[in-house]
Amino acid sequence: KISFVNAIAAMCEHVGADVAAVVDGIGSDTRIGSRFLNPGPGWGGSCFPKDSRALVKIAEDHGYDFSMMRGVITVNDEQRRRMVDKIAKAVGRHQSDLSGVTVGAMGLTFKAGTDDLRESPAMAIIAELRKGGAEVKAFDPTTTGELSPHQATALAGIELTAEPLEVGDDVDVVCVLTEWPEFAKIDLDSLAQRVGKGTVIVDTRNLLDPDQVKNAGLRYDGVGRR
Repeated sequence: KISFVNAIAAMCEHVGADVAAVVDGIGSDTRIGSRFLNPGPGWGGSCFPKDSRALVKIAEDHGYDFSMMRGVITVNDEQRRRMVDKIAKAVGRHQSDLSGVTVGAMGLTFKAGTDDLRESPAMAIIAELRKGGAEVKAFDPTTTGELSPHQATALAGIELTAEPLEVGDDVDVVCVLTEWPEFAKIDLDSLAQRVGKGTVIVDTRNLLDPDQVKNAGLRYDGVGRR
């Protein structure tokens, strides 16, 4: 479902449709249901990526081309690249030329409610941004205290903030990378004062209300919606 809805979201952006309306229609079929039909930056964690690759390898070892699963993995990988491209376009750059750009990132873990950074889409996106030359300032509820050795290693080179609003200080674009509920409640007017009117919020989780973002004087770019 995750890769399916991300593919739908990508199509919606090309044709100008609203993914929320499309997903609502798909989810109304009780054989499918509405759970897990939320577009985002791709799956993560210690299970999905490893298990999907393992299924493809097991199939290959037994002479079967598991093309559907390979396609699912491809969609997931492409989704992360699309998110990087969105962030780069928000500052008028190509993702390979981000020198001098500072990105404010909300969220580091692969999903809300965990401190797990393994195979995190947020971390993968940040890695690509830094590879292109960008500086990254980030907030995550799990990294406000003393870091564990694993966190310290994984987050080296990323400036961590103590409060979510601080990711708006001296940055060129803000992105929502993990669906922590506190991000949905962030004071957008205060964020706009810090980051500057007209700055783009790239919402890779469709967590924010686009109209509220725009009413605060910011620009909005979500997944499959505007």
